[in-house]
Amino acid sequence: MKTPIVPGGNNRIGKSAALPFIFLLSSLLFGCCASTKYPDSDHFDGKRFYNPTQIEENGIWKMIKLLATIHFEKWPENVQNEKKENIKIPLYKNQIAITFINHATVLIQSHEMNILTDPVWSNRISPVSWIGTKRVREAGIQMDDLPPIDLIIISHNHYDHLDLETLKILNKKFSPKFIVPLGDKELLQSEGILNTEEMDWWQTIKIEKKAEVTFAPTQHLSARGIFDWNRSLWGSYMIKIGDKRVYFGGDAAYSSHYPDIKNRLGSPDISLLPIGAYEPRWFMRLVHMNPLDAIQAHKDLGSKLSIGIHFGTFQQTEESIDAPAEELKKGLLQLRMNPNTFIILKEGITQIF
Repeated sequence: MKTPIVPGGNNRIGKSAALPFIFLLSSLLFGCCASTKYPDSDHFDGKRFYNPTQIEENGIWKMIKLLATIHFEKWPENVQNEKKENIKIPLYKNQIAITFINHATVLIQSHEMNILTDPVWSNRISPVSWIGTKRVREAGIQMDDLPPIDLIIISHNHYDHLDLETLKILNKKFSPKFIVPLGDKELLQSEGILNTEEMDWWQTIKIEKKAEVTFAPTQHLSARGIFDWNRSLWGSYMIKIGDKRVYFGGDAAYSSHYPDIKNRLGSPDISLLPIGAYEPRWFMRLVHMNPLDAIQAHKDLGSKLSIGIHFGTFQQTEESIDAPAEELKKGLLQLRMNPNTFIILKEGITQIF
């Protein structure tokens, strides 16, 4: 297995089922507190952001129950990918290329620009290099093999989505523009990532004449430590490139925001939807979709094609490494849906649309 670019301890995958929750505890101890200086809104109360769609929360007693009852399926110690693709390929004006790299990291390419979503190449998704959830599967593409990156979009500040060590390397290598949710700009700029713009829900910005990016709602949460719960926003992105729309779902529970996005922004041609980290359902349903939820989100969005992400790289919850893909396939069959409308791409595989 080729060593991932970003340092963060050795590559031997720990066997302890408690490691994902060691990551949680280390986040609480080492995380930082972001400042919040934004006007009140339907998702910000002057101090913290919140989900207008969420009617209940996972409180401290549910967390204690989770820690007492959690049972992890056995994952392999490490997984190598089957093959790599040549991602430096010419594209015609109306074409979009999608490469699934790992977790929620996807390379979106047009003939004019290259975009990365939630880039994570570190060996651990943790605030420190010596503790926390370890990588099980290598990245589908190594950073040295990436084409020039023009834009990086971040869905929220959890360590498996906002990986500062990776971002610093990408910033030094490519000097791209970074787009982050409200509350995260200060964090990036404190690490020398200065070309950063933060966005609120339903805000749209144009990237020169190459793309139009709209930040949209999700039901989720944010935290990098015990004192900064929901001090920064979370969300998803609709990216319009030419006459095509690509939706990046980030990390989300199922809620009514999906039909809202369709009504306000139109149906995407391609949706990148999270399908993993969903068990036990009594706890995770408020923050993560399962494959059946993702299928419903695909239908709500009216997406022509959806691609599953957010699975198979880090063991964060109870289900097995193969369960998300298997449950997605089973759900499509049960609902008598065309399996080619919601697909899985192997890590490192590029598909052109």
